[in-house]
Amino acid sequence: MARTVFFSFHYQRDIWRVNQIRSIPNITGTAAAGFKDASLWEEAKKKGDDVIKKMIDKALEGTSVTVVLIGAKTAGRKYVDYEIQKSIERGNGIVGFQINHLKNHAGETDDVGEYPKGIEKNGFKIYKYVDAEKMAKRIEEAAKLAEK
Repeated sequence: MARTVFFSFHYQRDIWRVNQIRSIPNITGTAAAGFKDASLWEEAKKKGDDVIKKMIDKALEGTSVTVVLIGAKTAGRKYVDYEIQKSIERGNGIVGFQINHLKNHAGETDDVGEYPKGIEKNGFKIYKYVDAEKMAKRIEEAAKLAEK
């Protein structure tokens, strides 16, 4: 079954890592600013929180699972927290993946980051990203837990 998922992550810090894993068979990924167009995100930031939250709300439409990609500095990001909160409200399945071990644009890995509170507090599962096949399996499990 094809899934439309929302990817939540620290855009400025982890986009390079995210772009390495976003092409998963049978998974259509969305994010508030898209994956490749940083200009959308930067333009929205200039307009303020309400504009960004509307972008997030729109990107969540039609999704069944939210995948939180956890890098070294993902925890405590207000938009990641908002994305998790809105995902819970809409009944999305939620699953987290550590991505700090993937290389950035400079070929560097990163420290393990704390988990966002919305994931820990609500008992959602977190895995270390290994490959697209395992990720797809975990996404499907999260959807089934949410009955989506």
